[in-house]
Amino acid sequence: MATTTRMTAEERREQVLDATKALAARDGFHAVSIEAVARAAGITRPIVYSHFGDLQGLLEALVERESARALSQLASVLPSDLEHGDPREVLLAALRGYLEVVASDPDTWRLILMPTEGAPEILRERIAGGRAAVVAHLAQNAATGFGSGRSPDPELTARMLSATSDADARLLLDDPERFPVERLLAHTRWILEQFRFGGAP
Repeated sequence: MATTTRMTAEERREQVLDATKALAARDGFHAVSIEAVARAAGITRPIVYSHFGDLQGLLEALVERESARALSQLASVLPSDLEHGDPREVLLAALRGYLEVVASDPDTWRLILMPTEGAPEILRERIAGGRAAVVAHLAQNAATGFGSGRSPDPELTARMLSATSDADARLLLDDPERFPVERLLAHTRWILEQFRFGGAP
């Protein structure tokens, strides 16, 4: 049944994108159609067409919004100074921040970290671009040092940190009761304590 609620154009656009994201996260991109999205949003198909043109336009708008949202969330938690203080605590704080934003917005992060079959190519491109930006940021920090230490290969160090963090995030998304944030952090703390970081005891 079509809704009669009055919305601004921007509110309606966000409503349609939210419905699309929920469908894609729950049932995969193969389940996303103009008809399915309209039904989920409680509106008619012409309303969806009027905002996005066609299914491709809708999916591209969703990818643009969610990739921008994910990068914005990441920017707020990425470590920015590994050279001062205990780098283990800096890395753990960054991981906590990452896992908490993943837990707070699971549908967005499922699309980014666990894209389903049928995901549009633009999503894979945005994921690759976002991952490259994260690795570059981490590599720059690794190059400046961990306490008084230096990574012999900042890019590989950055890729290792990124891959490990993403693996933890996928566990959290897949089974949050079995792999809660505190369990993941406790294990990462144990791993970090096995290494000597420059001047850190």
